[in-house]
Amino acid sequence: MGPAPAGAQLRGAAGHPEMMEPALEGKVKEGEKKASKKHIVAGSPVEGLLQPVKLSQAELYKEPTSEELNRLRETENLFHSSLLRLQVEEVLKEVSLSEKKKERIDAFLQDVIQRIMKVPSTPETELTDQAWLPAGVRVPLHQVPYSVKGCFHFLPPAQVTVVGSYLLGTCIRPDINVDVALTMPREILQDKDGLNQRYFRKRALYLAHLAHHLAQDPLFASVRFSYTNGCHLKPLLLLRPRGKDEHLVTVCLHLCPPPDFFRLCRLLPSKNNVRSAWYRGQNPPGDGSPEPPTPHYNTWVLQDITLESHVKLLSTVLGSALGLKDGVALLKIWLRQRELDKGLGGFSGFLVSMLVAFLVSTRKIHSTMSGYQVLRSVLQFLATTDLTVNGISLCFSSDPTLPALADFHQAFPVVFLDSSGCLNLCADVTASTYHQVQHEARLSMVLLDSKADDGFQLLLMTPKPMIRAFDHVLHLYPLSRLQAACHRLKLWPELQDNGGDYVSAALGPLTTLLEKGLGSRLHLLAHSRPPVSEWDISQDPPKHRDSGTLTLGFLLRPEGLNSVLELGPEADQPEAADFRQFWGPRSELRRFQDGAIREAVVWEAVSMSQKRLIPHQVVTHLLALHADIPDTCVHYMGGLLDALIQGLKETASTGEEALATVVRCYDELSRLLWGLEGLPLTVSAVQGAHPVLRYTEVFPPTPVWPAYSFHEPFRERASLLPRPDKPSPAYVEPMTVVCHLEGSGQWPQDAEAIQRVRAAFQLRLAELLTQQHGLQCRAMATHTDVLKDGFVFRIRVAYQREPQILKEMRSPEGMISFRDTPTSLRLEKDTKQLPLLTSALHGLQQQHPAFSGVARLAKRWVRAQLLGEGFTDESLDLVAAALFLHPEPFTPPSSPQVGFLRFLFLMSTFDWKNNPLIVNLNNELTVEELVEIRSGFLATRTQLPVMVIITPQDRKSSIWTQDGPSPQILQQLVVLAAEALPILEKQLMDPQGPGDIRTVFRPPLDMYDVLIRLNSRHIPRHRQAVDWPAASFCRGLLSKSGRSSLMPVLGYDPPQLYLAQLREAFGDLALFFYDQHGGEVIGVLWKPSSFQPRPFKASNAKGCMVVSQGGELVMVPNVEAILEDFAILGEGLVRAVEARSERWTV
Repeated sequence: MGPAPAGAQLRGAAGHPEMMEPALEGKVKEGEKKASKKHIVAGSPVEGLLQPVKLSQAELYKEPTSEELNRLRETENLFHSSLLRLQVEEVLKEVSLSEKKKERIDAFLQDVIQRIMKVPSTPETELTDQAWLPAGVRVPLHQVPYSVKGCFHFLPPAQVTVVGSYLLGTCIRPDINVDVALTMPREILQDKDGLNQRYFRKRALYLAHLAHHLAQDPLFASVRFSYTNGCHLKPLLLLRPRGKDEHLVTVCLHLCPPPDFFRLCRLLPSKNNVRSAWYRGQNPPGDGSPEPPTPHYNTWVLQDITLESHVKLLSTVLGSALGLKDGVALLKIWLRQRELDKGLGGFSGFLVSMLVAFLVSTRKIHSTMSGYQVLRSVLQFLATTDLTVNGISLCFSSDPTLPALADFHQAFPVVFLDSSGCLNLCADVTASTYHQVQHEARLSMVLLDSKADDGFQLLLMTPKPMIRAFDHVLHLYPLSRLQAACHRLKLWPELQDNGGDYVSAALGPLTTLLEKGLGSRLHLLAHSRPPVSEWDISQDPPKHRDSGTLTLGFLLRPEGLNSVLELGPEADQPEAADFRQFWGPRSELRRFQDGAIREAVVWEAVSMSQKRLIPHQVVTHLLALHADIPDTCVHYMGGLLDALIQGLKETASTGEEALATVVRCYDELSRLLWGLEGLPLTVSAVQGAHPVLRYTEVFPPTPVWPAYSFHEPFRERASLLPRPDKPSPAYVEPMTVVCHLEGSGQWPQDAEAIQRVRAAFQLRLAELLTQQHGLQCRAMATHTDVLKDGFVFRIRVAYQREPQILKEMRSPEGMISFRDTPTSLRLEKDTKQLPLLTSALHGLQQQHPAFSGVARLAKRWVRAQLLGEGFTDESLDLVAAALFLHPEPFTPPSSPQVGFLRFLFLMSTFDWKNNPLIVNLNNELTVEELVEIRSGFLATRTQLPVMVIITPQDRKSSIWTQDGPSPQILQQLVVLAAEALPILEKQLMDPQGPGDIRTVFRPPLDMYDVLIRLNSRHIPRHRQAVDWPAASFCRGLLSKSGRSSLMPVLGYDPPQLYLAQLREAFGDLALFFYDQHGGEVIGVLWKPSSFQPRPFKASNAKGCMVVSQGGELVMVPNVEAILEDFAILGEGLVRAVEARSERWTV
């Protein structure tokens, strides 16, 4: 069962005034004209709707004060709008600490420092003799290999210093971590402690002893171990206060060596400090080859050495410059929303603080800049500077003994040196992570340069989890398999350098391997950073295999997804051997049309959905070939939702090919119409006006070849009829095509006469298509149905001036005026607006091949929730189009899966009350026009529908949402989307497998008062259900094509016909909900207003019974009789009527 929201949200739809959305009070009463139901009645200011501030005349024209003038001048110079300044100030206020909380934190820190200094010392023992440790504490380090030289004893720290963002005033809520550096006494260290993890072993033992004593103190609610930025050689101690401040602050105890204890020249990236003989238990080779360098190991020691000097540098730079501190806080929010700042190799808040210091030192940032300007400057620098190629340095010394940047580039993928010139601050940052940071910075700069009104919201307030930001994701699980990958890739030096962390050792080579293999298909590859684990001091530290899952994200290029061929070099080229070695047995020699014989790899993919998943084939092949990772350990999340828009017979395709076949058939029909001879007027335009022709029909039609024995022939109309003794025939929906005729002075000027002339044209059109092209046609007064290649097209002849003539109003005096009428508006929408929209969305599909899948998944989900009747096809298509035309802060989706997740996010978070959804098709609207549209929207909000979608052709009235949804239906969809999104994202991010992916598509049925269960024999679209039926009925179709002289049954869907009857008979008592794609249940909600006792009137007795109440005769609904009527109306179709009595007691 899918997520079941409270039924009360939807129950308000039944007309109960207390349950209505506040912004939509005053909705027109049920007896009023249908046209007025679309609007909200203007009245008193509506709660939740933004209202302009009313000022008196004196306040309006009051001279600005000098303070206000200064603020305006600052805003003009430092921000690009007053709104942005207000937003920045508000978010900074939200994430900053209040003075009262700072005082409580400072008091806690003082207590912590006092207790640390009172921890007793221990006698000296060998490092391997750890019997002195109490039973309740374990060493927070993997001691592999265990034997190591050196001695240890505990002494209180030589110095305790508060460091980090709390001291600098740049920490942000909600996670307030206060970093405290404890300087280890010189007496407990020895000269060669830099070798073979001795320093890290002493560091861990020091923390274990501290942890044991502090854990016994009642001051602390919890004392736990964790890792410094995820580095498993550098544990730290987490202290949280007891009482109400437990969740306010976490004090992190870091250890560092005494100043000048380690010689920096011994810790350069080219030096070795982990001996192979010690780590691998093997004697070094006798050939005199040097020990492999250990750049990461050396860096982790250097980080402890330089801890305090970095704080001093940042304190000097940031000092009293509030703008710089605000900028650092904004950058931290920016990183956090993109999940870039966590774990080992994350682009942390410390790194951006140092980057700000670098930009200040190079005068690219000035201390007088605002936080917004600092944010812009840093993002601009990141977007335009590739630190994987050209590193930067805070060291301006000309000392020749210092290594050059080139030396660091050989050891690390990303280079940013600190002021000592020896430490690479980005040592743990992988090239993939930095390229992801660069990518995000470029997107953010485009967003800021656009000066969009919602730019701030998109930049800093919109989360970008990996599953929603990348087209496909891949989970490598279990992580222990990466051990074999390290052996296969011969990564012994990397393992030695990383202290046995095979995940970190293998990560770089694996991402490089996959980037090379995916080539032109890939725009960006990113990897997750598992959250840094915490554990109790009585437990062993978590093993590498327990650190979660390694998740890779692929941002794909749509233009690279269509190719099934990897083209290699010619067979006689020297590069051919490398190509064969890289691709292994998949590489083969092929002769091409130009005569060349080349190495090539061909992937198995026929349909578009299979081509989208070629990266899956590439990744599994390369990981198995080069890294010994079997496909059972590769959990690829890319096409799991495709099954929801696949037909049973074509499980290999999501229908793009079938849609393209229909469009080709339509193009051929268009050419036939253009070339018709014998029409009194020539055809001036042929335009499609059906979802199929814009690639958004959920289940595309297939060619229909009806079996005559299954149907009743109706010879007079050359048609087939359904037979009562057979199951309902296959559902065939005719596809509307609008055929415009050229203008002529011979057209009558009377609306009724025009309709008669059009009817004559429809008849003539059918005659000519049959005579000249042998097509089976059936003409009606309003349209002509044409059967071509098994598809049925419904051609509607249109005269361009007819809507204008329908608007004419003649007064008794003979004056002519023009006024919109429901008939003229409907005709204009059907013959002008709809073909234009279909054409624009058809063009969007050519630009973004994933649009079709996204729009169809979105509509499938909305209809599966039984809410499809409230939303037109066009409105949902436009919401899907907005994800491609305005994807910020993302890039346009390249897979249906990520597009659908963003659809759920948009539906659940968009402020429909105070904003129109503007879909700028073909980029026709200018910035000035967009501002004008928003202003007009606010001025006329109370006259507009609840859901407003604006396009270049429809800038004011939102014609696609005029007839729905109602406020309550929209609210229900928002609630359902908000509940479905986290469920689906959790499923897709689960490495054990997503489980049942159809969960979020199943509707919550417990909210309905009555369930009408239908007989699947008479549900023609039964096979389109969310849960595929194990068996269904024959629908009277032939498997082979053949010439048909009779028109198939069109638009025959018994559940929809039954629904229409129910709404007509009982629409004043209840609301009815149904999934048109094979649903077996109709949900019924009683309208609370209809259960209010009413005075007895013979004219209002339908569905009611008379009861005595307070001595008066009143009428109340006769529920038992109504339920019986439900069954009688649907005899043969209705299988059962289930009522929940507690819902409708009177």
